[in-house]
Amino acid sequence: MRILVIESEPRLGDRLKKGLEENGYAVDVASGDAEGRSLCAERDYALVLLDVVLPGGDGFAVLQAIRRTSKVPVLVLTARDKVEDRIKGLRQGADDYLVKPFRLPELLARVQALLQRGMPQALTTLGLADLELDLASRRCVRNRMRVELTAREFSLLTVLLHHRGQIVSRSTLADQVWNTPLESDTNVLEVAIRRLRSKIDDPFELKLLHTVRGSGYVLEDRSWS
Repeated sequence: MRILVIESEPRLGDRLKKGLEENGYAVDVASGDAEGRSLCAERDYALVLLDVVLPGGDGFAVLQAIRRTSKVPVLVLTARDKVEDRIKGLRQGADDYLVKPFRLPELLARVQALLQRGMPQALTTLGLADLELDLASRRCVRNRMRVELTAREFSLLTVLLHHRGQIVSRSTLADQVWNTPLESDTNVLEVAIRRLRSKIDDPFELKLLHTVRGSGYVLEDRSWS
């Protein structure tokens, strides 16, 4: 899932990006009004974290612009803790309101709640054969056994399950999991695939994660082929 952070404080923006990515989310960061609007127009996001005090603009104006074209959940981040400001944000379309300073665990809990609220029930669980991934609880099970995944492995498996039966290219995985192109001479992706395979495939007779040489990777049940 990709999240847009529109935050005027560079250090906080960097901390939010790091914290969210460590928990399996892809993150874009905008530092101002114009950049935030531009990214919202260019890409589809699962959630927007919006600072209402922005250089060269007003976060509430950005919120109004978002609401004219999208129903994406918006979590307002602000140092303003007056009741009037909260009411203003909620009336203009914010889904939640978090006052600075805040702790990352609280932010993550609110992010998960908003994403789960906006996710159709049918899409909260992905599966293939005896492999099941619960996106809401971030729980992975294979053959009724719990499989512990890192945040990166969870994101990688999510993308593969969303495209199950289809070959997913190296560039697609890099964009959706690492949020950046990977250098041609790096083996970061291959190492991640190997570690994921060791958890979801190696202990089991039925293999689901396959390498397609020169093309990418595919998650599929080949027991019927």
